[in-house]
Amino acid sequence: MPPLRRDAAAQFLELADTMTRLRGPNGCPWDHEQTVKTLRPYLLEEAHEVLEVMDALDEDGGGARVVEHKEELGDLLLQIVFQTEIQREHGRFDLGDVCAAITDKLVRRHPHIFASEVPEGTPGSKEGWEAVKRKERAAKAGDGGGKKASALDGVPKHLPALLRAYRTGEKARGAGFDWPSHHGVVEKIKEELGELEEALDSGDKAKIGHELGDLLYALVNLSRHFEIDPEGAVRATIARFEERFRLVEESLAAEGKTPEKEHLDELERRWQEAKRLIDARLDSARLNDGRRGGAGGA
Repeated sequence: MPPLRRDAAAQFLELADTMTRLRGPNGCPWDHEQTVKTLRPYLLEEAHEVLEVMDALDEDGGGARVVEHKEELGDLLLQIVFQTEIQREHGRFDLGDVCAAITDKLVRRHPHIFASEVPEGTPGSKEGWEAVKRKERAAKAGDGGGKKASALDGVPKHLPALLRAYRTGEKARGAGFDWPSHHGVVEKIKEELGELEEALDSGDKAKIGHELGDLLYALVNLSRHFEIDPEGAVRATIARFEERFRLVEESLAAEGKTPEKEHLDELERRWQEAKRLIDARLDSARLNDGRRGGAGGA
């Protein structure tokens, strides 16, 4: 592992100085007129662009798009520096305060590394991490904020729904509210599916939406039991669907046809053909990778 470059701090300060200049009297008019509120969509966009590149990286973070990963992380970092500069101008906090806050939190939530006493829960585990966070929430509630602390605190309401459901389930598990194994979750899924079918028979749209939400939440709980990211799983499914659908379009276009004019049975036949073709490509790629690995190992 290469050592952390000590001049990285100077480069970070250069970024901060650049942002200060852009916001200054002789800086960029667009940058100067931005507020914390107007920057919200850019923060979301940059975060999702980082996620898109991450999906294309290898398990260890390498791959053909690693340079793009660096650039996208820079774009995301800019949003943090941008918002912090606005708050600094108002005398609320600066980059030093932001860095100190997260450093203090990391130290506080890793007592097995930085403290002498043995913390509650298993050191270094999610249980230990959640135990420290519960103490923090209790302390905040005792400050007179008026809102009672809950085991479900700390899950941002603006998270994508699947991720928020996953995190909420994790919080509930930390409080002991969870099935001991995935078998209980599977039974719950069957139960929710039955209730959804009843709602569908009733034709009550509000009830259908309610039961559909319950089923989706149960499915997310199943993914959590196997530590499978539901957002990533759905994105992968969408990618597979798009690849197969485009092959169906291409096969039809080669015959001067379009999907909307074909019978569903014909579309299903071509869909299965596309699926077999893609599976064959993947099998061939795995075989070639195996051969290269064997040659390298020799």
